[in-house]
Amino acid sequence: MTSGMSFTRISSGGPWEDRYGYARAVVAGPHVLVSGCTATVGGEIQHVGDAYNQTLTAISIALDAVEKAGISISEVVRTRLYVVNADDFEAVGRAHGEVFGTVRPACTSVQVAGLVDSRMLVEVEVEAYRGEGTG
Repeated sequence: MTSGMSFTRISSGGPWEDRYGYARAVVAGPHVLVSGCTATVGGEIQHVGDAYNQTLTAISIALDAVEKAGISISEVVRTRLYVVNADDFEAVGRAHGEVFGTVRPACTSVQVAGLVDSRMLVEVEVEAYRGEGTG
């Protein structure tokens, strides 16, 4: 049984997507689901030791995928922040607030034991919803 819903997969061109079999984002009907994003650009981790700027970079990568899906930041409805060091929650939250302060998506922040590279301090997931009359 199929729902008839179409799916669009969006790639960032990163090497891990092909290697590990995932998409940067998937558009499923009105939903845009963005995979976890870190501050990795061109295969290199940016802002080592700086959770605030890693968060801004990760959010930027996620929002690029949202834009490629044809919708805007104002349609972001949920974010998830995975932070390695509890002491970084203030910096991560401040960066999130600077970007999403007027959007105010639902947000979950959790401390995790670690990410795939010890230089990564934060990973960000974003979900957006294309409401009626958009796209």
